[in-house]
Amino acid sequence: MIKLEFFARRDFQDLIQWSGDEAFLLQWAGPQFTYPLTEEQLEKYITGSNDHLSSDRLIYKAVDDMGTTVGHVSIGNIDRYNRSGRVGKVLISPVAGRGKGIGTEMMKSVLKIGFEELNLHRISLGVFDFNIPAIRCYEKVGFKREGFIRHARRYKDEYWNLIEMSILEDEWNGNSYPYRAKLLLDNK
Repeated sequence: MIKLEFFARRDFQDLIQWSGDEAFLLQWAGPQFTYPLTEEQLEKYITGSNDHLSSDRLIYKAVDDMGTTVGHVSIGNIDRYNRSGRVGKVLISPVAGRGKGIGTEMMKSVLKIGFEELNLHRISLGVFDFNIPAIRCYEKVGFKREGFIRHARRYKDEYWNLIEMSILEDEWNGNSYPYRAKLLLDNK
């Protein structure tokens, strides 16, 4: 079982060690960080974060039953008026290993925080089209594909395509059909 705890300065070295090469860093972190990842970058990243009432981003480490940090995830772009947020910086520790369901548990945990604690209505994310395991994970927890952005990121001499995905609170709660039915009735 995975639980999410706030990411703090004491966790910087784990994330730096996991960050990988330049291409891998861009893949999981987007353009916010530059290679090589440093403590200074992470200090900026956590500044102003992790206040459930006012921060525009909540940053977590994923911890297993043994207390070992096995991953990282954040909810950013929190818009409390529109009740939306964006999952990002999803990374599983190379030591923990991929393909063991850790990503799925992390995503379920972060969605629970987003929908049940932050009372969000919509949570989105972006994933590069070549990251098939991540796409499967996101679809497994209920994300729907809603867009395809060609050549969204440049890495050296190549361009990467981005798939935009989202999940709505009623889909998380399993009530998507009644919500759509209500919309249809309201529009008559």
